[in-house]
Amino acid sequence: MTAMTERPAACESTRFSLRPLMFEAFVCTIAMMSFVALIGPIARVLGLAPWQAGTAVTVGGIAWVLLARVWGAASDRRGRRRVLLLGLAGFVLSYGALCAFVIGALQNTAPVWLAFAGIVLLRGLSGGFYAAVPACSAALVADHVEPQRRAAAMAGLGAASAAGMVAGPGLAGLLAARGLELPLIVTGLLPAIALLVLWRWLPRDERHAPADAVPLKIGDPRLRRPLAVAFVAMFSVTIAQVTVGFFALDRLRLAAADAAQAAGIALTVVGVALILAQMAVRALDWPPARLIRIGGLVSAAGFGAAMFAVGAPLLWASYFVAAAGMGWVFPAVSALAANAVQPHEQGATAGTIGAAHGLGMIVGPLVGTLVYQLDNGAPYALIAVLLAATALWPARRTTEVR
Repeated sequence: MTAMTERPAACESTRFSLRPLMFEAFVCTIAMMSFVALIGPIARVLGLAPWQAGTAVTVGGIAWVLLARVWGAASDRRGRRRVLLLGLAGFVLSYGALCAFVIGALQNTAPVWLAFAGIVLLRGLSGGFYAAVPACSAALVADHVEPQRRAAAMAGLGAASAAGMVAGPGLAGLLAARGLELPLIVTGLLPAIALLVLWRWLPRDERHAPADAVPLKIGDPRLRRPLAVAFVAMFSVTIAQVTVGFFALDRLRLAAADAAQAAGIALTVVGVALILAQMAVRALDWPPARLIRIGGLVSAAGFGAAMFAVGAPLLWASYFVAAAGMGWVFPAVSALAANAVQPHEQGATAGTIGAAHGLGMIVGPLVGTLVYQLDNGAPYALIAVLLAATALWPARRTTEVR
C-alpha cells in the first residue's frame, strides 16, 4: 500500500473536527441557493430572457463538473488545507464580485448583453472555485475518519448542506422584501465568514501523495459503482425538482399560483427529509452498500408513488419518502468511494464523485423535460427504475482501504 506522506503528529496545532466543515457547507449553500431563488426576479428587472437566467445558473454546474476532479487531485499533491482555502478564497472573491456586479446592474440599468455576460462569467468563476470545497472536505473526512464511520461523517456534511438548501430561499425571500440588493449584500458576506472559520480551525498538518504516485483514472474499476450511483442520484433529484411544477399544473390541474405554491412546498419537504434522513445515518452503524441499497429502494418507491398523486398532499408525501431515501444514498456513495481507494487517491476520488454529481445536475433537467412531453408521469417512472436498478446492482467484494 502506498501511504500519504505527512508531518509528525506533534506538528499538528489543530485537531480535526467536522463542525467547521459543516458550518461552511451550511452558510455557502445558503449563499448559492439564495442566488438561485433570486435569479428570476433579477432577470425580470434586468430584462434577461428566461433562457439567459437558466444559462446563468447552469454555467456554475458546468464549471463544477470540469474542475471538481482537478481540485481534488491537487489536494492529494498539495495538501487539503491549502487547496481548500485557496478554492474557498476564490469563491469568496468571485461570488462577492457577482453580488456586487448584480447590485450595480440593478441600480444603474446595465445593458442586457453586459448584464448577461457579467453574470455568466462570475457565476462560472464562483462555481469553478467552489468545486474545490466539497471535494477537499470529503477527502479530509476520509483522511481523519475510519472507514466504518465515514458514511456518518459524510451525512453530517450533507445535513448541513440540506439545511442551507431550506434556509437559503427563505432568507432570500425575507430580505428581498426590502429590495433585491439586501439579500445579495448579506449572502455575499457569508462565504467570507466560512473562510475565516476554516482558516482558524482546519488541521494544519500537510498530507501529500508520494511523487511517484500513479494518478487515479476516471475509469478506475473501483469507482464504477460509486460513479454510477452518484450520477443517477443527482440526475433523479434534478429531474424531480424541474418537473414538479409542471406536474402540479398538468396532473393536479392547479392554477398557476397554486401550482407554484405546491411545488415550493414539495421542495421544502425535500430539504427537511434530507436533513432528517442524514441525521439518522449518523445514528446508524450500517455499511455504505447497505445504505445505498435500502435508500435507493425507498427513494424509488417514493418517486414511483408520485406518478399516482391526485392531490398536493400525496405529492408532498411522495417527495418526502423519496428524499428520505436519497438522504441515505448521498453520504453512502461518498463513503463507498472513499473506502475503495488508497489514502493518496482520496482527493481525486472525491472530485470525481463531485463531477458525477455535477453531470447529473446538468443532464437531469434536459432529459426530464424531454421525457415529460411523453407523459407527465414518465419522469418519475424513469427515475424510479434507475434508482431501483442502481440499488440492486450486485456489489463486488473489495477490501476496504484504511
